[in-house]
This record gives sequence, C-alpha cells and structure tokens, in this order.
Amino acid sequence: MGKSKLKSENNTSFLKNILMLMFSQVVVKVLGLVYKVIIVDVEGFGNTGNGYYATGYQIYMVLLAISSIGIPNVISKLVSERTVKGDFIGAHRIFKASLCLFTGFGFFLFLLLFFGADLIANNLLHASGVKYTLMVLAPALCFVPASAVMRGYFAGLGSMKASSNSQIVEQFFNCVLSIGFVYACVGKDTAIMAAAGNLSTTCACIIACSYLVLFYRKRRGEIKNECASQEIATEKSTRKQLILIILSVSIPITLSSLVSTANSAIDTVTVSRCVQNAFSAIISDASALEEKAMELYGILQKAEIVTHLPLAVSATLCTAIVPAVSSALAKNNKGEANSKIASCVFISSLLIFPCMSGFIVLASPILHLLYPSVPEGSLILQLLCIILPFSSLTYVLNGILYGIGKQHVPAIALTIGSVIKLGLNVWLMSIPQINIYGAVISTIIYQTLVFIIETIVVYKSIEVRLDYIKCFAKPAFASAVMGGIVLGAYKLITLICPNTLATLCSIAIGAVIYVVILMVLKTFTKEDIKTIPILKKFM
Repeated sequence: MGKSKLKSENNTSFLKNILMLMFSQVVVKVLGLVYKVIIVDVEGFGNTGNGYYATGYQIYMVLLAISSIGIPNVISKLVSERTVKGDFIGAHRIFKASLCLFTGFGFFLFLLLFFGADLIANNLLHASGVKYTLMVLAPALCFVPASAVMRGYFAGLGSMKASSNSQIVEQFFNCVLSIGFVYACVGKDTAIMAAAGNLSTTCACIIACSYLVLFYRKRRGEIKNECASQEIATEKSTRKQLILIILSVSIPITLSSLVSTANSAIDTVTVSRCVQNAFSAIISDASALEEKAMELYGILQKAEIVTHLPLAVSATLCTAIVPAVSSALAKNNKGEANSKIASCVFISSLLIFPCMSGFIVLASPILHLLYPSVPEGSLILQLLCIILPFSSLTYVLNGILYGIGKQHVPAIALTIGSVIKLGLNVWLMSIPQINIYGAVISTIIYQTLVFIIETIVVYKSIEVRLDYIKCFAKPAFASAVMGGIVLGAYKLITLICPNTLATLCSIAIGAVIYVVILMVLKTFTKEDIKTIPILKKFM
C-alpha cells in the first residue's frame, strides 16, 4: 500500500509540531496583547473598562472549559491511539461522534449564558454592567466546541496545521475587530465599550470555525482513501458506545480544564464582592464601589495578560505531548515516551526562566511601555512572576498525566488548590490594606500546591529521567545573570533615551546575553541542535 499524505503527516517529527504550535501561540498572544493594550488606552475605557471586559470574559471561559477547552486533548488522545494501530475508520468515527456530542452541548450552554446574563451579573458578580459582555459572548459557545473537535482530530493524525492556522486566523480577526468595535463606541458607557470589545471574540470564533470546516473538506478525500485502504478490522462499537468512550476520557479532562480556570474564575466572582466589602466603610456610593472593584480587577488583569504570553507557549507543550506519549505507550515504547517528556521539560525551562527574570527586573518599564496612560500594577506583575516556572511545568505535567491515562489527577490537584485559594481570597481581599494583593498571594499558593501534587503523581506513575543540571540549573543561572545585566543596561540607557527605547533595547540585550551564557555553559548538545528542523541543515 502506498504511503499517503496522511501517513506522512503522522510521521512528522515531534519537535517540528511543537515549534509549529509555539510559533502560532506567539503570534496569537502577541496579537492578543496588541489589541488589549490599545483598547485599555482608549478614552473612557482604562482600568475600569478592563475590569468589566475581563469579568465577563472569565465567566465565558468557565463555560468554555466545560464545553471545549480540554476537548482537543481528548480527541487527539483517542484518535492517536487508533491511528497508531492503523484503525483510521475507528478514528474517524470518534471524530463524528464527538462533533455531534460537543456541538449540541455548546448550544445548550449558549442558551444558558444568553438568557441568564442578567442573573449572573447582578447576583453572582455584583457588577450589573457585565451582563452586556455575557450576552455578546454567548453565541461563541455554539462554534468553539466544533472547532475544538476538529483541532483535536487533526492533532491525533499528527498534523498541527489545523490548530496553529485556525488560532492565528481567529486572533487576527479578534484583534482587528476588537479595536474597531471599541473605537466605534467611544463616548458610550464603559460597560458598553467592554461588551463591544468582547463582541469581536464571537465574530472571530465563527470565522475560525468556518476555516476549520474548509480545512476538513479539503482533506476529506484523503481521509476517505485512508479509511478505504485500511487493512485491519475496526472496532465494532455503536454510536452510543463511542459516546460513552469519549465521555469516559473527556469528563476527567474537562473537569481538569474547568478547574484550571478556577484561579481566574474565583478572582472574578470574589474580587468585586470582597473589594466592595473592604472599602464599604471608605466609599459609601454603590456605583463608586463597583467602579473601584472593577478598576482593581482591571489592574490585576493587565499583569496577568503579560504573564500569559510565555505561559501560552508552554501550553502548546501539553497539546503536543498528549498524543506523543499516548502513541509511545500504545507501542509499549517507554524510552520514546521519556525522550519526549524530557524534551518538553527542557523547552519549557528554556523559555520560562528568562521571561520570569526579565519581567521581574523590568516590570514597571514594561507596564509603562504597554499601558502609558494607566501603568499601575508593577508589584503585582513581579509577584505573579514568582510562579511562572511552576505554572509552565504544570502544563507539561498535565500533558503527561493525560497521556498515561490519569486524567483525574489534574482535576483533583486543581480542586484542592481552588478550595484553598477561595478561602484565602475571601479572607485576604476583605482587608483594605491588602485588597487586590490577596488574589495574587492566593494564586502563588494555589499554583505551587498544584505543581507539587502533580509532580509526585507523575514520578510515581512513570519513570522520568531528566538531566536536572541541563533542564533547570543552567537556564535558571543564565536567566539570573541576564536579569542583572538587563537591569543595569536599562538604568544606563534611560540616561539618554526615553522609556520605550530603553525598554526595548534592554530586552534585546537580555535575549543576546541569555543565548551567549547558555552556549558558554554548553547547554545544547549536538543531538539537541540536530532535532531542530532549521538548524540541522547546517550540521
């Protein structure tokens, strides 16, 4: 039997898929940062508008987690387990059953959010203006699950093009439309401007889903040929049995995805109520209290947006490692599984340590660069950077646990962390002197605890062999030295240049210094360089 295009893509190198996903995530997050920076500086929006924007969006994200966030990992795991055995018909049946199941569930959540927007805004969030944001986001829940299933299906076949390209398309339109919609509403109420900014999300989701449908239709002929030429018997399962199989895997992963949004969701639900309680003795007007709460939450969200850029890149490692580990273990190849785990941990450390160091030493300059009219939040950003390594590696741990069939562990770990965070939020933010910093402190404790629990379970479940000096010590040392040099460079450059130029030059200097130190420390082996598609041509 001739080797088809699908099989060729199924043999695409693991690292090439990671690099493709990382590139797309960098583009996606840069575009996301661009439009969020621009709209915050629009007249009448500011920190308060950012608070309304983020509050409504986080409620939407909770429902999104229920309907679709963990679904690509579910589908890619189930599909990869079948394609590695040559069962392409079974893989396609999983795809069709999943599409019906999750799209229908997404429609139900759309109805729930749209018609319950007023109730959620007033009774749960204590911020009546958020209802407009919830209503414009609701229709997106009909399209995102379908997109998630298609991304997972092609990831399971070994192709990351569907995921990377559709995410770039989605964020491009989100960026352009968000800026346009917010500017079109200048002069209107801040809550209306925030809703206009979020309307772009729904429009972009519809466009991305349309792209994926076209992508699938283009590949449908290849999929049919692959199924027609299948040489083994497919699994004889009814539609109901397939749905039960999908649910048995998806429920634990979806719970993990749902609880993983708990950090932001808990802040969303508690910030307004707790901050208003904390300042009730100081501010008597109800609308002023709500505005104060939204302002503080907007400041927190600005800092989190900055830290989400490197974390989004780390999240791609989870997407890539699930089918990789599942396939390796399905072939009983523990060495291959360990090799891919080690690669993901190494890449995660290389990326996250310099980001942590750079954000800590340049927190204030970065916020002044991004939000010149509302630059508050440097201390919050510095504190959040403490947990960047833990947060980044947790994505890798989640991917490993999903791949080895322990989908329930992240859900349990995140639930334990969420309960502790909720209690700390209510206690700390109700103290006027601490206010929004209570959410930051609880996040640090929450993420550290989740990391510890998942690490223990992974090491007890699968043999993981890591070079700790290479994976952690060298990147951490290089980042620390880089941070000191960057801080000194910034202080010198600001003597002759404005903040924008000084910040950009300092970041560029830091990147060069970091790479040089890594090379001096001989962090990369010849084998590492050969695995990089672009660099191996020069070997």
